[in-house]
Amino acid sequence: MRYFTDTEKSMDLKEINRAIETAFSDHGRDLVQMPPKVYITLPEGDFRTMPAYLPSLSLAGVKIVNVHPGNPSCGLPTVMALTVILDIATGMPVAILNATKLTDMRTGAAGAVAAKYLSPKKEIVLGLIGTGRQAEAQYLAISQELDICEIKCWSRNSLHAEKFAQSITEYNARSVSVEKACDCDVLVTTTPSREPVVRSEWVKEGTHINAIGADAPGKQELDPRLLKRGLVFVDDMAQAVHSGEVNVPITEGLFTTGEIKGTLGEVVIGMKQRGSPDQVTIFDSTGLAIQDLAIAAIAMRKGRTTDLPFP
Repeated sequence: MRYFTDTEKSMDLKEINRAIETAFSDHGRDLVQMPPKVYITLPEGDFRTMPAYLPSLSLAGVKIVNVHPGNPSCGLPTVMALTVILDIATGMPVAILNATKLTDMRTGAAGAVAAKYLSPKKEIVLGLIGTGRQAEAQYLAISQELDICEIKCWSRNSLHAEKFAQSITEYNARSVSVEKACDCDVLVTTTPSREPVVRSEWVKEGTHINAIGADAPGKQELDPRLLKRGLVFVDDMAQAVHSGEVNVPITEGLFTTGEIKGTLGEVVIGMKQRGSPDQVTIFDSTGLAIQDLAIAAIAMRKGRTTDLPFP
């Protein structure tokens, strides 16, 4: 068995986007095995187990990932992850990957794939609600698919938003109010909020939204009226209903599963698409185990390894 480290340093964002796009294509064609995440709630956060089998890559495995919002105060990432790859013939563990940064990158890639297919514009103003590690992963991945002419950032911590904007040297980036950040072509939300931070009236027609932060029951970032206005596409129906952006509005009777337009995989394979260029579209991302296998396949070709005897 091999342990992979420093994998992300040698990985190409465009290659990751294409690998994640292919995984969504397989999902849209029902060519994968992937039960919904299993959540274990802890006093200060939670951890999830995410198993999958991706036949097109001959890969099977499971990721264990935590979400602890208070971690930055003690110098740790909010999200940390470990992926175990199994031999599909024998079930023997063949690789372990430090998947903390890989998780950021594959989530960013999912947002990039969604923006590629659902944004009506190819040259965009990008709005970022939340300025943590996932906000960075999103804009870097999206920049591989669309031409970004401006980035507008907002965070509850204005000093953090200013610092984040200053760190972006490739684009015209600035810290603005939440209302002004929502005045954009592609809006990305990456907060751990449990109440809406984006109001419907702040979002203009034709905006595409990547709703990333709601990844557990009780979380939500968007005004439910936005869901009613827009075309909602999810990464996986079962996971989204349980723990995605739609989970709270569905629980409260403000939105129904029948109003979900389809999955991103169905968009990638051409079964579903946005309507008018003036339509608001929303990608509800919960994060799929097949994304972890797809990026693991790249990492296993490029990372440094240490042998770990097994069994």
